[in-house]
Amino acid sequence: MSAKSHPEIKVGILGATGTVGQRFIQLLASHPYFKIHALGASSRSASQQYSKVTRWKLSTPIPDFVQKMVVQDCRPDAEGFAECGVVFSGLDADVAGDIEEAFRSANLIVYSNAKSYRRDPLCPLIVPLVNPSHLSIIPRQRSALSLSKGYIVTNANCSTTGLVVPLAALEKAFGPLETVMVTTLQAISGAGYPGVSSLDILDNVVPHIGGEEEKIEWETNKILGGLRSDNKEFDLHATDSVKPINVSATCTRVPVIDGHTGVVSVKFSCNPPPSIEAIDKAFREFTCEAQELGVPSAPAQAIVVHDAPDRPQPRLDRDLHNGACVSVGRIRDCPVFDVKFVCLIDNVRLGAATSSIMNAEIAVEKGYIA
Repeated sequence: MSAKSHPEIKVGILGATGTVGQRFIQLLASHPYFKIHALGASSRSASQQYSKVTRWKLSTPIPDFVQKMVVQDCRPDAEGFAECGVVFSGLDADVAGDIEEAFRSANLIVYSNAKSYRRDPLCPLIVPLVNPSHLSIIPRQRSALSLSKGYIVTNANCSTTGLVVPLAALEKAFGPLETVMVTTLQAISGAGYPGVSSLDILDNVVPHIGGEEEKIEWETNKILGGLRSDNKEFDLHATDSVKPINVSATCTRVPVIDGHTGVVSVKFSCNPPPSIEAIDKAFREFTCEAQELGVPSAPAQAIVVHDAPDRPQPRLDRDLHNGACVSVGRIRDCPVFDVKFVCLIDNVRLGAATSSIMNAEIAVEKGYIA
């Protein structure tokens, strides 16, 4: 059944008052087949109207019908959640694990933005422009946990997402990659609200974000890898013919509101490496399954290549394709590896809420959400 004719699916949002939760609400308010049905937040907000407990930080107003919705505790037995066809989680990682597991155990479907289950051998870690084929492990997850319906799907760290989309384009065109080095310049919205103190970030660059480098270095190979032939486990990009990519990341926080920038150098396994012209062409022509399925949140272009020497820039380019694409620019020879370039992602849309929503849209089209 096509996305346009799919019946309405009720959805819940966990962490609805937070930075990512607000984006979920903004993006789902007029969705063609997802309808916001339940909102969950901390006990401080529960039993109160959403507009009275939320410090709304987006430029568009709170949707009218959401303003008076009553916020629930993040429990699967709280009012409204049992009727939801899918629950989107924007919970902070320090509380997400137990709550998301409780929802899954209650046979509810959870699409999570948190890190809690990204390394779980039963949970797919999906960047929707790269590896929705990993949804094929869902039957194994259900079987192993004796569930008839519930499961958890995670999306990646926001900076990982911005990196793996261009890497996937390069692998698709030229085969395995050997080494990747990336330095990120990450926006303050990635730290949530209230986030980084103004005294720490104004007139400054913070050269450390706890846990970010390890996430990028590990997640890249799970995302770019595959499932073994029985669809029961991931190969983590390690097979008889393909070795894991050596990934080295340095993560910094910069005084930008939205938009994570990555400065990337890549060494190919093939020798000689492809030309800059061929690499540019591979980025421009890259397409993905989300586009082929025609899901509502898929961008018209997965990768937008910028020819101007000073692009991409967060303020100028993060809104392209409603924040659902990755921008790439400054593609040039690397004197140490083979090619270097700059990439940019909207960290709270494709890097967070949009990825979860697009993953769920794909799952609807593949029959994993009814």
